[in-house]
Amino acid sequence: MATSPFSAVIRAASQDRHTEAENAPFIGNLLGGRFGVDAYARYTEQLFFVYRALEEAAGRLAQDPVAGPFLQPELMRVAALERDLRHLQGDEWRERAAPLPATRRYAERIAEVAATWPAGYVAHHYTRYLGDLSGGQVIRGIAERTWGLEHKGDGVRLYVFDGIDNPAAFKRRYRALLDSLPVDELEKQRVVEECRHAFALNSAVFADLDALFPLTA
Repeated sequence: MATSPFSAVIRAASQDRHTEAENAPFIGNLLGGRFGVDAYARYTEQLFFVYRALEEAAGRLAQDPVAGPFLQPELMRVAALERDLRHLQGDEWRERAAPLPATRRYAERIAEVAATWPAGYVAHHYTRYLGDLSGGQVIRGIAERTWGLEHKGDGVRLYVFDGIDNPAAFKRRYRALLDSLPVDELEKQRVVEECRHAFALNSAVFADLDALFPLTA
């Protein structure tokens, strides 16, 4: 009996959590144009803390046989986020930036698995980078149209992967890495659960943002 590739397994097993995150009220209102650019800027700010946690671990994990192959420089987002936040919030953005409670928990979980469980780190890496390489392109287009941000310019650089000429081919190679992840079946199931947890952590960030930007009747 043929078994499904692990990339297909992890995608199918996390689909409900992925859908839940996509349907969060904050994201619906943001992408529906019902918020001002300040909400988009605060969302981008929260992603800075998440990606910083992911990328601070990259140096330590570069030679790891499980996580190392995923750490490709063309994916790195922190420098792009810094440019976005400077554009959206001004030169003093670092002094004002603060993680929301859910963002802090998200970043702390990434740091924890990066230090103790490389396969768990891969779950978070997959959830974020492939998400922004895929659905993130929709967010970029809406942000450009809704708030007048320059096409692929400062403010939306998080979603601009200049080092990736062919995103579809890149995603195929990434999924092939998942399919060949050098861990046993029990460990793969743990990775699936961590991926689901990553989506839940992301949804919690949306809930915190929703509380900050309530829509008035």
